[in-house]
Amino acid sequence: MAAVAEITSEAAVASNNTTAAANKNDNNNNLDSETKPTSESEFTVQKLVDMFTKLNPLAKEFFPSSYSKNNRNELHFNNFAVPVKQSANDNFPKRKRNNFNQGRRKLNGRAYRAQQEDSIRRTVYVSDIDQHVTEERLAGLFSGCGQVVDCRVCGDPHSVLRFAFVEFADEQGARAALNLGGTMLGYYPVRVLPSKTAILPVNPTFLPRSEDEREMCTRTVYCTNIDKKVSQAEVKNFFESICGEVTRLRLLGDHVHSTRIAFVEFAMAESAIVALNCSGMALGSQPVRVSPSKTPVRPRVTRPAMH
Repeated sequence: MAAVAEITSEAAVASNNTTAAANKNDNNNNLDSETKPTSESEFTVQKLVDMFTKLNPLAKEFFPSSYSKNNRNELHFNNFAVPVKQSANDNFPKRKRNNFNQGRRKLNGRAYRAQQEDSIRRTVYVSDIDQHVTEERLAGLFSGCGQVVDCRVCGDPHSVLRFAFVEFADEQGARAALNLGGTMLGYYPVRVLPSKTAILPVNPTFLPRSEDEREMCTRTVYCTNIDKKVSQAEVKNFFESICGEVTRLRLLGDHVHSTRIAFVEFAMAESAIVALNCSGMALGSQPVRVSPSKTPVRPRVTRPAMH
């Protein structure tokens, strides 16, 4: 701030000299005292204006130590407005894309809800299913009611029995299926009720593509609610100690969900049936849920090394 201090001191000296000159003129001549002080003050103000005008606003005294030279240069150039180039299309009104997109999203949302509601009306909930009943056998039971589109058997962690969702091609098939409640399937009579949820479709690329892969599905189970702290080796040891030899295991997870999932393939189909009884058992700090798998565990494709 040396430059500011120097200017202030010069202004103070100039002001004192002006006052002394004015007092001297008052004693000599009243007429001169009315004219000369005015001219002297005008000279002093003009001098101050000239001195302040010559100040450099980018001098280091006017910037704190936190500012770098790059910051001062950016400030200097940012003081000037950058001209915006106009195109010929600027004269025409632009579309409000946001409103259009919002309307399209709402339409998709309504269509999705309508599709879900239609799927729910075509689905029944089946409970008290014997653990030895396969999805194929269950679908065969309901095939007399109409075309079965999907059948999903799930493990119940609170019971040795299982439950399932059966989806038909139309609502008539679902209504006819309600009459099968109480039918003996295995060792237990099944209960059939209208479903409150739709079956989540499986990505078609993951479904079995051959007879060999369909056979692999009979030996594979789908596990959910797996503790993230449990390793792949621990999952394998868990199922091998109870069910039998595990030939393939795929443990999957991400940073969004608090638990992980796994596909476990056994050497024998009987081991996969026994694994369904593991629903509700503690694996780590979580009770694991086990269901028959719709998809096989395909071997990983090894990419050729880059040369």
